Amino acid sequence: MEAAGTREVSAGRDSELKMAPAITTDRLLLRGWRLEDRAPFAAMNTDPRVMEFYRQKLSREESDAYVDRIEAHFEHEGFGLFAAELRDTGEFIGYVGLAVPRFEAPFTPCIEIGWRLAAEYWGRGFATEGARAALVWGFESLGLPEIVAYAVPANVRSIRVMQKIGMKRDEAGDFDYPNLPPGHPLRRHVLYRAARPDFGAENPG
Repeated sequence: MEAAGTREVSAGRDSELKMAPAITTDRLLLRGWRLEDRAPFAAMNTDPRVMEFYRQKLSREESDAYVDRIEAHFEHEGFGLFAAELRDTGEFIGYVGLAVPRFEAPFTPCIEIGWRLAAEYWGRGFATEGARAALVWGFESLGLPEIVAYAVPANVRSIRVMQKIGMKRDEAGDFDYPNLPPGHPLRRHVLYRAARPDFGAENPG
């Protein structure tokens, strides 16, 4: 199992979204977004490895608009998808955090946990470390009763992260993503859930 490390919540830096919270783990800082995060995030969003299970790669304009929506979510909800950086180098590596899905499904309204990291940082446990810390923060600091996650069945990397952080498959909740047409290869999704009373059962990682 990968330890999330010490979890701290603090005010965002002046160059970040005003009053954005931050979460610190052994190796990561999950924080508000900075202007300088936008270029490496846009580069990620053109990488076919990163975008394999998304509808399409994003242009720079589309990527920046996505960051705008993330920042608006923080302002409206008080939480969101944190920019993730390595504590030892300050490198931006992607995002990890919580969000309110913008589509309707049998399990919505809800709070989801999500992550997207640049491919060069895969395979080192960063997604698991950050996601576990965000899950704990959602339960302990926000008092959320439940957090969900979902993915295309072929996205075994993300599903493995869900399992490592203690989320459980809800097979009855598997669903067709409503914003994709029937027959689209990415339409079917599996659903995972974590409820606050159940959290703490540590899975081998």
